[in-house]
This record gives sequence, C-alpha cells and structure tokens, in this order.
Amino acid sequence: MSVTLSTFLAGLLKVGWLAIIFNEVRGVILAVPVLYGMYQAGGSAMAIWLGFCSLAGIALSVIVPMIAAKKLERYAQAKLAERQPATA
Repeated sequence: MSVTLSTFLAGLLKVGWLAIIFNEVRGVILAVPVLYGMYQAGGSAMAIWLGFCSLAGIALSVIVPMIAAKKLERYAQAKLAERQPATA
C-alpha cells in the first residue's frame, strides 16, 4: 500500500511541475501590466512601491507552491524509505 501511495504522490508531483510552469507563465503575464503602469506613472515613489508589492505577490504565488511541492516530495520519499526495509 505504501508503495502505491508513494507512486501516486510521485506522479502527482510530476503533474504539479507542469502546473508550476503554467503558473510561471501566468506570473509573467501579470507582471507586464505592472511594469507598464510604473513606466506610465513616470517612476514615482508610489508607483514603484505599488509595483514592488504587486510583483512580490506574484513571486510568492510562484515560489510558495514550489517549496510546498519539494517538501511533499521529501516527505513521500522519507515515508517510502522508512517502510522499504520492513517489506524486504
């Protein structure tokens, strides 16, 4: 059962990487209007601050799922390694 669960989680993580790639593309698409707005505002301090906050939010929406996927993969590998000697 644990091998099946680990295989399922490994497959799910591989599909997750595809989702992360699409999330990167979404982040780039969302960043373009922010940068254009900063350009149109003439680079004022408020425009730069709002642009920074917007871009930081976009970056977090990309980075947090990547970190979560890596932690889930390590957890699945640890559980598999923990149960592997018991079945051998």
